[in-house]
Amino acid sequence: MNFQVLLTLGIAEIKEITDAAHARDLQCIADIKLNDINNTNLDTSDILWRAGFDAIIANPIMGPEALSALVQKAHSVDNGIISLCHMSSSEGAVSYELQVGGGPLYKKFLEWGLAAKVDGVIVGATFPEIISACKHEAKDRLDILSPGIGVQGGSAQTSFANGTDYIIVGRTLLNAKNPSEMAISILS
Repeated sequence: MNFQVLLTLGIAEIKEITDAAHARDLQCIADIKLNDINNTNLDTSDILWRAGFDAIIANPIMGPEALSALVQKAHSVDNGIISLCHMSSSEGAVSYELQVGGGPLYKKFLEWGLAAKVDGVIVGATFPEIISACKHEAKDRLDILSPGIGVQGGSAQTSFANGTDYIIVGRTLLNAKNPSEMAISILS
């Protein structure tokens, strides 16, 4: 569930949605790109766990120690953390490919994610060469989730071929006249 959706709902309404998803054996991920000081991150994660989320997408710009603390907290209650590595938006490349400490920022974020033992990283489907580089480095130590399929121009087939474990499809399905047919089309 994206942040803008969460903002319009109360905890009870969110819990109804996560309960309905769990009844269908689906996992619920809070796509809020959590990024604050430890205390705020941990308090926020507690609220999201109580609302029924299984994982939270976090922004590692908070630093490796804060990311590690968030992962430890999540794992202590059998939940997960997915860390941003490289977003799917074209303008995101300006930040995520910024040279920091001898390499692009996304590689530093991947390094921090691996060290913290995050459950997965976000790498945009619109950057297949970066998916490939991250998969090469991470191997099977974490999952790669790739948004940006469809509307943003990413391809499911190209993403999977480059190492994506899961694709994230939002607007393309939500705006489709027939979401089931669109889902089949995306995967064919």
